[in-house]
Amino acid sequence: MAEAAAPQEAAPKKKKSKKPMLIALVLAILGGGAGFYVTWSGMIGGSAETTEHAGEEGGHGTAEGEEKAAKPAVAFVPLTPVVISLGENSTSRHLRMTAQLEVAPAFSEEVTHLLPRVLDILNGYLRAIEVAELDDPAALVRIRAQLLRRIQIVTGEGRVRDLLITEFVLN
Repeated sequence: MAEAAAPQEAAPKKKKSKKPMLIALVLAILGGGAGFYVTWSGMIGGSAETTEHAGEEGGHGTAEGEEKAAKPAVAFVPLTPVVISLGENSTSRHLRMTAQLEVAPAFSEEVTHLLPRVLDILNGYLRAIEVAELDDPAALVRIRAQLLRRIQIVTGEGRVRDLLITEFVLN
């Protein structure tokens, strides 16, 4: 019986085929290359302008199209710095905020004319904020969003694109 078991163990094991792994590797390379080309050419994920130029010139945008995308028409209206006293029970005494409004160049003069109302909105909102809320790291994002919405209501829809806070200091 011992002799019968020995020949079966000595038989060489059949090796697994590497063909499925090779096919998978080739398909992965082809899929990656196709995905790169589709994204690079602007077929997927490109703006309408990029896609338009890709169809006209074989996937390469013109210098004029790239220039337009790089330099959008924008104007900045600076706001005077706002200093708010925080109250007696806070460790900091004042909040100093400096910001600029991003506007379309056509509305720059209109928004500049409404700056006293914008500053009134800033002062009113910042004075209403609890001091404990300012300690939260995400507070600046929420404050910026709230202020931007209020400013857009005062100045009119479509005039102010963004509020850029350049200084936000508690001292």
